[in-house]
Amino acid sequence: MNRITITVTTPSDPACLQLQDALSDTLQALTGSSGRASFDLQAWGENDFFLLAQDENQHAVGCVAVRSVSDTVGEIKRMYARPGTRGVGAQLLHALEAKALAQGYCSLWLETRRINQRALDFYLRNGYRIRENYGRYVGNPQAVCFEKTLVPPAEADGK
Repeated sequence: MNRITITVTTPSDPACLQLQDALSDTLQALTGSSGRASFDLQAWGENDFFLLAQDENQHAVGCVAVRSVSDTVGEIKRMYARPGTRGVGAQLLHALEAKALAQGYCSLWLETRRINQRALDFYLRNGYRIRENYGRYVGNPQAVCFEKTLVPPAEADGK
């Protein structure tokens, strides 16, 4: 597994913008849509956050955002790890879950496209379950929505 550092930043951070462009290009090639339309920087709220993963040489290798759906529900947006950076996605996801829990979120939701089998497998492997499509994804047969209930570490350990 790659040794990385994960920090809180903003989606307008230049390194994050480069990663988001790479994600958009990947999604465009895979699904026919870049995903840019579902991530609005103007709608960035005070309880939203963006994480940046960097390797030991300070190269940006991954990013992910959470935007507030409600006081207790966060939505995962713009999750991306550069190809060849094995384990970065899982590290980002675990850091995101810990920060979301610390900020008072009780569950996380997300959407990905049915054609994106790698993402579907990743979220299922990390404890997310398929849920009814929500918001802008209702009625979209190409969309698959997921959710995960966040559990404080002491409860997860059975203490």
